[in-house]
Amino acid sequence: MKHQAIDPKQLSPQGLSQFIDHTLLRPEATEAEIKKVCAEAIEHKFKTVCVELKWLPCAVAALKGSSVLPIAVICFPAGTAPTKEKVEMTQSAIKIGAQEIDMVLNRIWLKNHEYDRVLNDIQQVVKAAGQAPVKVILETSELSLEEKAIACALAKVAGAAFVKTSTGFSKAGATVEDVQLMRDLVGAEMGVKASGGVRSYEDAIKMITAGANRLGTSASVAIVKGAPAASGGY
Repeated sequence: MKHQAIDPKQLSPQGLSQFIDHTLLRPEATEAEIKKVCAEAIEHKFKTVCVELKWLPCAVAALKGSSVLPIAVICFPAGTAPTKEKVEMTQSAIKIGAQEIDMVLNRIWLKNHEYDRVLNDIQQVVKAAGQAPVKVILETSELSLEEKAIACALAKVAGAAFVKTSTGFSKAGATVEDVQLMRDLVGAEMGVKASGGVRSYEDAIKMITAGANRLGTSASVAIVKGAPAASGGY
């Protein structure tokens, strides 16, 4: 993957559709809501639908025959499960039909300077995912500048395809500053996904201008319609 600089002025609201991972990760989500999200993704030609592993079979079935990719989050939102469990979850997701994997970084290990464990954790998930790209969720609002830099470096060395800002379930989501930092740190070779708090067309353009080439959001329909989205949500 080679990140190409994009002129946001050339992007209409509808032109953002292929940047969007249409997301539903609320714990209380229902099957009807998952199916609705999948139908919206097909209608608006979003890049993917991002769901919890338990909803992946539903999403895979609903998206069958479309261009929209089903993706699953792994060890979400805590990131603290043993590596073996993350690997098993990833293998299960791939078997069900996930085309991409969004895994949560183990921030406890990172903060304890157990970098070898963090690296192995990501490497093992990347290996289990096979050809499916892996995004590493850093939860930037919980990290210092140094920790963000180290996390990006470890994700890159481990072979991840993207670094991702946030789960959307912590104290803050994506910021322009963090997206710029992550893009600078990983260079053009990796993807950067901005997630959490991306709720309007204006938010989306700011994140893309900062260097994001994927957006995780539940406000996808509002974004591609160019309308301000309601506050709250992923």
